[in-house]
Amino acid sequence: MDNAVAGIVLLIIAGVMNGSFTLPMKFTRQWAWENTWLVWTIWALVIFPPVMTLATVPELHAVYASVASGVIVTVAACGAGWGISQVFFGLAVESVGIALAFSVILGISAAVGSVVPLIRSHREQIFTNAGLEVLGGVALVIIGVGICAAAGRRREAAQGQSLDPNKASVMRGLLYCVISGVGSALVNIGFTSGPALLEAAERSGASKQWAPNAIWLPLMIAGAIPNLIYCIYLVRKNRTGNRFAKRATGSYYILAGIMAVFWFGSTLMYGIAAGDLGSLGTVLGWPLFMSLIVITASIWGVLTGEWKSSGKRPLQIMYGGIAVLILAIIVLSRAS
Repeated sequence: MDNAVAGIVLLIIAGVMNGSFTLPMKFTRQWAWENTWLVWTIWALVIFPPVMTLATVPELHAVYASVASGVIVTVAACGAGWGISQVFFGLAVESVGIALAFSVILGISAAVGSVVPLIRSHREQIFTNAGLEVLGGVALVIIGVGICAAAGRRREAAQGQSLDPNKASVMRGLLYCVISGVGSALVNIGFTSGPALLEAAERSGASKQWAPNAIWLPLMIAGAIPNLIYCIYLVRKNRTGNRFAKRATGSYYILAGIMAVFWFGSTLMYGIAAGDLGSLGTVLGWPLFMSLIVITASIWGVLTGEWKSSGKRPLQIMYGGIAVLILAIIVLSRAS
């Protein structure tokens, strides 16, 4: 199979997994959001990354010792920035609702996470056919996500989920969305900042597929810190710590672990797929990844009854947004 085709297939699987990773939260009803997210953080960002990296990258200490400390600091800083963006994600959802927040944040993340690496590392390719197709694909992603956001707002209005006037203003909520969207893009920017780690891992004997784990480890460990701090803050503020010991919630720890497997596994697959998509792999792979996440999450929303009582029009608009995102996937796939 051609590398680019294999990369796109792997990216589709990664997008479906990432778009599905929050589904187990529907079954942790006796826990608050911060309970589930705290356990997910421990699984996905504290336990899995070092275990996987130690298992796949030989002589890990020598790998990090052979690379300039500035590279590791940059990757870790991007991870920490992404972790901080999760705080603003929570604030954005509280202010403008999950549908609008989710769509705006992923749209901004797709654009920033693709265009910044394109300008920084592949400036000479911007006006080539591939570069223009990437920019066109990113524009379609933004349009498609915007349409999905409009559908989400109509759904919330139809279901009587109007904004609470006592909460932060819509403009402030949109500012939170912008901060969170830019911060979310730092995952890809951090990944594209670590080619020296990739090369060092391969020199140590790691395969091409697993070498990206040398980048994911500092990025995710750094991202875990703000997530842990924020969740612990919410647990104390909302006094939800006693929910960890509630009867019949033992399976919740496993469900949070399943969430982590889907999220962490999709991230690893994205790193492998980006390597298969050529020199512009991270540039076109990231908006592809974001598009597939939105499509998958939207479909799950319909299948799990989130669009009940919303009427036909919001659903029609949402399907239109998905159609634009599929067109974006086609355009970005051509660029590979």
